Amino acid sequence: MSTFSLVDRGPSLIRIGFRDGSEDGLTFAFRFTDATMSISNQGVDLIRQGWGKRGSNVLQEGYGTSTVLPEQGIYLAASIYRPVLQFTDKVASMLPQKYSQLGNDGLLAFVDNFVKDHFLPSMFVDYRKAVQQAISSPAAFRPRAHAVTSYTPLVEKGRPILQGLLAIDFLAKEVLGWVQAMPKFAVALVNYVQTFLERTYERCRTSYMEAVLEKQSYMLIGRHDIEHLMRRDPASACLPCSIGELNTENGEGSEVETEISDALLNLRPIRQENLIRDDNKLILLASLSDSLEYIADSIERLGKICHSTSNQVEQNGGQKAPKHSRTSSTPPRDLPAFAEEYKKLAIDCLKVLRVEMQLETIFHLQEMTSKEYLDDQDAEEPDDYIISLTSLITRRDEEMAPFIAGSRRNYIFGGICSVASNASIKALADLKAINLFGVQQICRNSIALEQALAAIPSIDGEAVQLRLDRVRTYYELLNMPFEALLAFVAEHENLFSFVEYSNLLKVQVPGREIPADALDRVAEVLPR
Repeated sequence: MSTFSLVDRGPSLIRIGFRDGSEDGLTFAFRFTDATMSISNQGVDLIRQGWGKRGSNVLQEGYGTSTVLPEQGIYLAASIYRPVLQFTDKVASMLPQKYSQLGNDGLLAFVDNFVKDHFLPSMFVDYRKAVQQAISSPAAFRPRAHAVTSYTPLVEKGRPILQGLLAIDFLAKEVLGWVQAMPKFAVALVNYVQTFLERTYERCRTSYMEAVLEKQSYMLIGRHDIEHLMRRDPASACLPCSIGELNTENGEGSEVETEISDALLNLRPIRQENLIRDDNKLILLASLSDSLEYIADSIERLGKICHSTSNQVEQNGGQKAPKHSRTSSTPPRDLPAFAEEYKKLAIDCLKVLRVEMQLETIFHLQEMTSKEYLDDQDAEEPDDYIISLTSLITRRDEEMAPFIAGSRRNYIFGGICSVASNASIKALADLKAINLFGVQQICRNSIALEQALAAIPSIDGEAVQLRLDRVRTYYELLNMPFEALLAFVAEHENLFSFVEYSNLLKVQVPGREIPADALDRVAEVLPR
């Protein structure tokens, strides 16, 4: 009758033997040292320190259901699984036929049962605690204060990934690293990681909702019309690629930007309580977006490795296939789906920040229609609402700079110019009167805004200048006599719309005479 035994001979030596009842039994010894630990414990060490130990008086001998390694050594199973598998296959090929099946039925079955009955349950409990501690810590979703002066894309050089998500990344890498070592248990390991990622995603979603709940920007990006326009916006080309999302069509960029700004301007008046006025929440959204994108990229890479490992196991089955056909199965392709969910939430954070800055711009510029621009002297400073807006833009850009890449900053602040330009031109329709000094004041306002936006390194200064030059050109037309204005319209019929040219004629400008048939004459040279 065949027998099998495993005896612990200390922290570094395990002796394994089996007999078939004859005198010539076989015994093999395995010695473990720290060098055998191929899997990094960095993620676990971040979380597991300080955990209480379960009872240490565990049985050190036995077979089947006994704990054969001390608690801290149980993770050696991940390192020895593949060597044992290769060892048994090699020994089986070398032994006489009567011993070959015995080695696989004994040693390999023992290791499989140990991993299934002891390693995986213990691992799941340990890592579930680790994940919970990682995402529930008060510092887990707190952006690092002044981590770096400028953004860096490398974690090793200071990329400020949120601590909770960085710990989760370490934990996921450890567990999925064992897929290569123990391909038989790939499905169970990937399922564990999926559980961790789902719990972490819900915590990220909660953190996101705490920052945006009941705010106008959050409600707007959920509107079908706004969401559709933002997806067509050329600026969305810089966002993380999302399955099923198509960016702008060629040649429609300016039209889409105008449609978006018109939709937002129709929301006036914008109320302060509907805006995210806490800069810390905006910094959190920027940091959360970058961290989510980092984790999504990491999950995608790990998913490809797991899938490749499973394919290799199947392709290399050969003579192993009959023996381990029930052990090699492809992990479910759910990791890419998790990566997609993380990316979508990262994109939502960026969309909220972009719309938030556009709404802030409208909130400040809507004061323009309540002012009188009949000044009696040339003012030396921009209007107070412009000073407030430019200060807010500069401050928020500086605060977000360490936490988000330049292309993302361009997306967040790049929507301000089109909204400001459109709002300034539309504001003329609500002005009852304006004089020469008033025109100069509005031009000074646009110059101050241009300087604030051009100071953001990631923004195209030339594009900003062109848009705000258009505002200045529009208001300077108020200083022209009607005949000169009519000649300008004939030469630049596409620069402004018929409605915009009409508003130039309707506003009262001291000293300017407008004939009664002015609109008809403009209509003759400007097709509606």
